[in-house]
Amino acid sequence: QVQLVESGGGLVQPGGSLRLSCTASGSIFSIYTMAWYRRPPGKQRELVATITGGGSTNYVDSVEGRFTISRDNAKKMVYLQMNSLKPEDTAVYYCSARTVPTSWGQGTQVTVSS
Repeated sequence: QVQLVESGGGLVQPGGSLRLSCTASGSIFSIYTMAWYRRPPGKQRELVATITGGGSTNYVDSVEGRFTISRDNAKKMVYLQMNSLKPEDTAVYYCSARTVPTSWGQGTQVTVSS
């Protein structure tokens, strides 16, 4: 496993932007597929976006075109740039590494509200 720490959450108005960061430990970070998940209030955790070690990305339909996942393997960082935020994006966001077993961060709260 790797240790993951998220940062960058907060309160933002609808239409605004936030950038989440995830710092990873471990010497072989670059081989892992990384992902961002979120847990909206009262709902189950859902996958938001993934990025492979080589940089291939995938997104859930609801964030396609608004969110961008990226990584810097040299810095062992993963990012989630969130633009055009909507109230329904409100959730606790989690960084995850596809290790065995899966590694999780502690989560960071994102609240989209006027």
